[in-house]
Amino acid sequence: MSDQSAATSVRHSVVVDAPIDKAFRVFTEDFGRFKPPEHNLLGAEIAETVFEPRVGGHLYDRGIDGSECRWARVLAYEPPHRVVISWDIGPTWQIETDPEKTSEVEVRFIAEGVERTRVELEHRHLDRHGEGWQGVREGVDSDQGWPLYLQGFSALFAEDV
Repeated sequence: MSDQSAATSVRHSVVVDAPIDKAFRVFTEDFGRFKPPEHNLLGAEIAETVFEPRVGGHLYDRGIDGSECRWARVLAYEPPHRVVISWDIGPTWQIETDPEKTSEVEVRFIAEGVERTRVELEHRHLDRHGEGWQGVREGVDSDQGWPLYLQGFSALFAEDV
């Protein structure tokens, strides 16, 4: 990876005690169980977070009042190995409607044994967000960003999902 791409990417990983197919399924089907409820662009409390399991699908939050916030698009869906989504949230932490100004999040699932899976997350092309993109990078790389999501995801396996 070049210095430039390293500067415009964030990488995090976690290992979970689960077979690869289960790790993938939990990540996509139970995304709302580990997404922090305070990560909310709606004007209402989140009733559910939906991950549509197909290329062209969306990730969106539905409020208790029925409102919806589509904050990502599914760009690749390759169970149980890989999923890529857009990050349609700009530097002002509002929805970005121009796909040219969105970044990508690739999540790879690598079997480390029959009952163990490494989950590698790369949030890349952050500079596509334009002016202020460094703030997006700092936010998603902070302890309240992707590390918090992966910690919550990992904790689901302690609950034996």
